[in-house]
Amino acid sequence: MKLFSNTIHSLEKALDNSALRQKVISNNIANVDTPNYKAQDVSFKNLLSNEMNSPLRANRTNEKHFEFTSSKRLNSQVVTKNDTAYNHNGNNVDIDKEMALLAENQIYYNAVTERISGKFNTLKTVIKGGN
Repeated sequence: MKLFSNTIHSLEKALDNSALRQKVISNNIANVDTPNYKAQDVSFKNLLSNEMNSPLRANRTNEKHFEFTSSKRLNSQVVTKNDTAYNHNGNNVDIDKEMALLAENQIYYNAVTERISGKFNTLKTVIKGGN
């Protein structure tokens, strides 16, 4: 029996992605003056679109086996941006861009936490019988 819906699972993955993005952005900001440091980014959208375009197939060895459903674990990946250099010391961190990304990610994280909180409040109401 499945206790939580796919929505809660998707929101959980969104929170994981946002937390990873927060770490990467914070690391970029911390290394803004480090010579030859290359900024990093979290690539989830590209990974998701690639996975959605390639269906997962399984070979059943017996017709009594359950039908295989796609339950891939999509994980974000951290990529390093090596193609630019904004400073004379080889560093390519754009502090203004990183601060904007940090604010955007914080708003996204807050929205997802509000949504998952609403889902759990709905479950709590159902468990209590509508009281």
